[in-house]
Amino acid sequence: MAEAHQAVAFQFTVTPEGVDFRLSREALKHIYLSGINSWKKRLIRIKNGILRGVYPGSPTSWLVVVMATVGSSYCNVDVSLGLVGCIQRCLPQGCGPYQTPQTRALLSMAIFSTGIWVTGIFFFRQTLKLLLSYHGWMFEMHGKTSHFTKIWAYLESVRPLLDDEEYYRMETLAKEFQDKTAPRLQKYLVLKSWWATNYVSDWWEEYIYLRGRSPLMVNSNYYVMDLVLVKNTEVQAARLGNVVHAMIMYRRKLDREEIKPVMALGIVPMCSYQMERMFNTTRIPGKETDTLQHLSDSRHVVVYHKGRFFKVWLYEGSRLLQPRDLEMQFQRILDDPSPPQPGEERLAALTAGGRVEWAQARQAFFSSGKNKAALEAIERAAFLVALDEESHSYDPEDEASLSLYGKALLHGNCYNRWFDKSFTLISFKNGQLGLNAEHAWADAPIIGHLWEFVLGTDSFHLGYTETGHCMGKPNPALAPPLRLQWDISKQCQAVIESSYQVAKALADDVELYCFQFLPFGKGLIKKCRTSPDAFVQIALQLAHFRDRGKFCLTYEASMTRMFREGRTETVRSCTNESTAFVQAMMEQSHMKADLQDLFRKASEKHQNMYRLAMTGAGIDRHLFCLYVVSKYLGVSSPFLAEVLSEPWRLSTSQIPQSQIRMFDPAQHPDHLGAGGGFGPVADDGYGVSYMIAGENMIFFHVSSKFSSSETNAQRFGNHIRQALLDIADLFHIPKADN
Repeated sequence: MAEAHQAVAFQFTVTPEGVDFRLSREALKHIYLSGINSWKKRLIRIKNGILRGVYPGSPTSWLVVVMATVGSSYCNVDVSLGLVGCIQRCLPQGCGPYQTPQTRALLSMAIFSTGIWVTGIFFFRQTLKLLLSYHGWMFEMHGKTSHFTKIWAYLESVRPLLDDEEYYRMETLAKEFQDKTAPRLQKYLVLKSWWATNYVSDWWEEYIYLRGRSPLMVNSNYYVMDLVLVKNTEVQAARLGNVVHAMIMYRRKLDREEIKPVMALGIVPMCSYQMERMFNTTRIPGKETDTLQHLSDSRHVVVYHKGRFFKVWLYEGSRLLQPRDLEMQFQRILDDPSPPQPGEERLAALTAGGRVEWAQARQAFFSSGKNKAALEAIERAAFLVALDEESHSYDPEDEASLSLYGKALLHGNCYNRWFDKSFTLISFKNGQLGLNAEHAWADAPIIGHLWEFVLGTDSFHLGYTETGHCMGKPNPALAPPLRLQWDISKQCQAVIESSYQVAKALADDVELYCFQFLPFGKGLIKKCRTSPDAFVQIALQLAHFRDRGKFCLTYEASMTRMFREGRTETVRSCTNESTAFVQAMMEQSHMKADLQDLFRKASEKHQNMYRLAMTGAGIDRHLFCLYVVSKYLGVSSPFLAEVLSEPWRLSTSQIPQSQIRMFDPAQHPDHLGAGGGFGPVADDGYGVSYMIAGENMIFFHVSSKFSSSETNAQRFGNHIRQALLDIADLFHIPKADN
């Protein structure tokens, strides 16, 4: 997905002084720090688990064990098999709290019960860990997994892209790496895996995201669309009132750990760690690396409207404001006629430009006085709300409307989104909404989980009056929103303008083509006895070959959340099997049965690779970590350098849906979002996200750059349409009437 931007040719330097021993110590130091951070998070979770009564270590369960032990003692049954007596004899003699036999007996039983309780917790957790570590169920009905090592699996993935001479060169590099360099690097990763919770995720977050110095806008941030086939209200403030209230309800459930984990194929729970930083989180710019600032709580949001920033409280005392009160507050902002302060209107362009420039400006102009206080209000907000003056929505009669809607969400006018916030909630004048999300803190399925809850709550639980306003009556006595005050100098305004020009050039270069594919959806694809994702991915290979006349390295993001703190792995969708199918389709001389057989082989290969990626047997994250260790050790590896510098000219991602069952989609088939998208990864490549929505449609978001003479998003989108139809014809899939 958008992460593929930073995954290409990323670099960092480690400059310890001395000989190889010191270099090794540098690697051990970073492994040690990773472990310390992991254990800090573990201890915090253990504390929260006990305080909030999370299974299996709740205070209530401890009390039950104590009462059972005491009760059995009064019934003259020694369930401890003499251990309580031993504990009692070991207690200190004499005066104090242990002076009576009854007190000593109760204390002994409490100590014994606590030991049994802790042992039970350990046993339950280890049993769960063993059960959840088994991934064989994903393969049982689909044949055997590959026995290739990750290095040789990599060679297999690039074979369709290289001629014989290039492949032989890569094979030689891989063999040399495997025999000489890899064993040494692997030892450090094994050590880290023993010490840290996850040997990939912290380095992935730091080196792929936080150390990136290019603008977040387009390159890293992504967008999410609203429901596009139904409208609950066209009153802008009312829609925001319901949605902001629903978001804080979600945050409260999150804080209380009341949100059920998402289940992989309905069988195994996936790690929910990424949700912890969904709210109250901001990316803070640094000259060399950014940091993520996460607060335990925030009682306000910041709203941007017509070049002005407002602080809106979410609570009155300890009471969460009701939707009608929030609607009133947002309407007050819409009705406020005050002009922006000097330099305020385009201030957020700093978050859209280069990270180094923003870090320098933050230190120079926002480290004291009014500017520091106002900036802290933004960075400490639960999230940012952007009240836009224009209207956007999807009109099925106007195909360009969906693309314009996507462009507005992806970058807006380059200064009406705060790209550093975990997410910006965007509200258009006609009540349509959307999100622009920062990528470092979590991946798209996490924000999708929130969005499904919010849209379901808005539509089916909160509702609106006949006139489109929020339910209930407002409280006029509430204090109005507070204008943030700035003192932005001419020097600072010049820096803002410079960042704006960088961001505007980047935004103007993005071509985005979003469309709804209606002839069929996953319902009919499944009749081909293949997965809908494999069907679309193979269609993308066919479309790309028709568009560019060649194959390219293809990135598909797969979740690894079946592992604790797991994030993503890469599925390399351009395989020997998929290229064989595409070439056969292009030759137009093969029998339909032969093409069907080639397609099924390509589909089975893709599904198996996806399962391998989900279960920790992927290629790219492991090679990435080996590369990080090599940099710490000062070891040069031509093989790793080449692997990490390969451009992903086709970066793809499927957008999940129905993670939460807020309503029955069969009864409400029109309550569908259109998914979301991201900017192109390579200057001469495509970014493609797609959502297989319901049973009968697919939404696509295709991005490229106008500056490239080789790409055209709309042309590629048309190729995708035709490829889907051509593959469907092989299996006689009936098309719906448009």
